[in-house]
Amino acid sequence: MVNRELIDALRDADAVRFGEFELSHGGTSEYYVDKYVFETDPRCLGLIASAFADRVGDERLAGVALGAVPLVATTAVETDRPYVIVRKAAKEYGTGNRIEGDVEAGEAVVVLEDIATTGQSAIDAVEALRAAGAVIERVLVVVDREEGATSNLAEHDVELEALLTASELLADRGE
Repeated sequence: MVNRELIDALRDADAVRFGEFELSHGGTSEYYVDKYVFETDPRCLGLIASAFADRVGDERLAGVALGAVPLVATTAVETDRPYVIVRKAAKEYGTGNRIEGDVEAGEAVVVLEDIATTGQSAIDAVEALRAAGAVIERVLVVVDREEGATSNLAEHDVELEALLTASELLADRGE
């Protein structure tokens, strides 16, 4: 089911832009979904947290740093669930942690992510959490760009669940 209210909120916040953009994985795209716009817009952030809250169960929440930190924090408040933050690499100072927060061996964890293109950052987070003993079966993402993340995550026995797909977000642009 398409979340029309979320699509409208992302568009109203000007989080979806058109032109030529370089993506983090090195490719280019004719559109860009600016996570920092939607993650700093209270309406968008509230709708995302509410939609994620409807999809999480008893799992501990995990957010991929930096982009998913606002998402996981607001979802944790919405669900009263604890969360952890997964860094791209271990800190080189202080505690040297890769995972901030507590995760128990055998604990079910759901990873929250902002945008999935290839899914590599989510896969990296899943691998770090699994190395810490967590059990991860799915990643929840705001937008699936439909460029391979679903199949790449499936190769790691993880299901990708998206609030929106690029097809849904880009449909009926009024052009």
